[in-house]
Amino acid sequence: MTIQRALISVSNKQGAVELAHALQKLKIEILSTGGTARLLRDAGIPVIEVSNFTGFPEMLDGRVKTLHPKIHGGILGRRDVRSHQEAMTAHGIQPIDLVVVNLYPFRETIANPDCTLEDAIENIDIGGPAMVRSSAKNHRHVAVLTDPDDYQPALAEMRKNKGSLSDETRFRLAVKAFSHTAEYDGAIANYLSGIEAGQHYDGYPERLHLTFTKHQAMRYGENPHQSAAFYREGRMGEGVLSNYVQLQGKELSYNNVGDSDAAWDCVRTLSDGACVIVKHANPCGVALGATPLKAYEGAYATDTTSAFGGIIAFNRKVDAAVVKALLNQFVEVLLAPDYTAEALTLLKTKVNIRVLKLPLGVGYNGWDMKRVGGGLLVQTPDTVTLNEDTLKVVTQKSPTAQQMADLRFAFHVAKYVKSNAIVFCSNGRTVGIGAGQMSRVDSTRIASRKAQDAGLSLKGCVAASDAFFPFRDGLDVIAEAGISAIIQPGGSMKDNEVIAAADEHGMAMVLTGLRHFRH
Repeated sequence: MTIQRALISVSNKQGAVELAHALQKLKIEILSTGGTARLLRDAGIPVIEVSNFTGFPEMLDGRVKTLHPKIHGGILGRRDVRSHQEAMTAHGIQPIDLVVVNLYPFRETIANPDCTLEDAIENIDIGGPAMVRSSAKNHRHVAVLTDPDDYQPALAEMRKNKGSLSDETRFRLAVKAFSHTAEYDGAIANYLSGIEAGQHYDGYPERLHLTFTKHQAMRYGENPHQSAAFYREGRMGEGVLSNYVQLQGKELSYNNVGDSDAAWDCVRTLSDGACVIVKHANPCGVALGATPLKAYEGAYATDTTSAFGGIIAFNRKVDAAVVKALLNQFVEVLLAPDYTAEALTLLKTKVNIRVLKLPLGVGYNGWDMKRVGGGLLVQTPDTVTLNEDTLKVVTQKSPTAQQMADLRFAFHVAKYVKSNAIVFCSNGRTVGIGAGQMSRVDSTRIASRKAQDAGLSLKGCVAASDAFFPFRDGLDVIAEAGISAIIQPGGSMKDNEVIAAADEHGMAMVLTGLRHFRH
């Protein structure tokens, strides 16, 4: 099917002029509306206004312009059905073969904290989705472009095929178009169902519509007998894991992605140069360092056994020195914001290491979600950090400046360790981590044993707990290990007993008033 007439009406005008120029060279007649028509005419491209094409003016502040039988008849009419063709001829309806439409910026509008309900309503597109859906429904005869990224591939195919697009391309574009309108309608429904009595959006819609795009297939799921895929959220901030580019290595597995997210989330939120090693979604070593090598050496020394087959993340450019060191261990995935040329050359000697490059940033998921039987738990992400003004020293002994720095670091790491979490630190590095136990005492004992197995002394080190101590027994175990200061949220009915135990052991204790459960 040769494309002879196109309709271009876009809110996002990226690439529209270049597309129209190319269509003009292919001798395709162009219809357009409003601002898009002005843009194209200003670029010297001849266009026919839709109002002239239909013989009916735009009205109601532009709300009615393409909702007309000559537009939708031209899009929906089947070229292979005689009755359709006869009706089109009888009513002077000319076929439209290509529809280039994207929609009013509803999601961008509601992202503005000052957005009013009236602003949101005015940015609900009506004619655009109707044209997109009509085109997608009649994809055997009409091509629809909703994404500027598809303009150039479509043009390349049209140039190659004398102005036509294949059945396969038109079908693929139709599927993308239906996804586009579904996502758009879902955003509207989410927003409006989260508003009560015309008030501001409360963040939790009555009916939740989620849209994710398949990013890639996984080698397998959590276990080899399970299949899996990685889906990417449509609008994400810079710095989140889904922005990765894989530079080398085997295909990622389900567990690779989950563990990489845990490592990256921890390392990217540290302001100093750092390395995080993760195994089974838990950090097994975290360290700050003046160089990536120093940071890696500190993180690796925390638990050399667990680091085997781990995920290693850096928040600084990886150089050859650190690559030479980590190539001596088994590494599943390596993540960093950048790599030197020499580092990448060295990494090629270990072709199975999955090397990911991704930008640092402060983006977070809009929601954290957990699937449960027959439902979905939804919460805001844990983005809160320590507030220096609310830290409270509650013991007779106060921490030194170095201890205070280590306490902050330890509490930051504890945020990324599965509960119950205990983290021992010294001089900007972890020396023992206890994770995921039903009892905080057991987590404490595991952290102590890990340090002992690694040959690391806990004398004078500090500790962090992700939640309060319900009794003094956990603190007694920490004190026996030689810990000199501890940071914890507080809030237990036994706080006075726990504080008294700290004084008894000559420890400094800081309360944060902030809990970081991670299940």
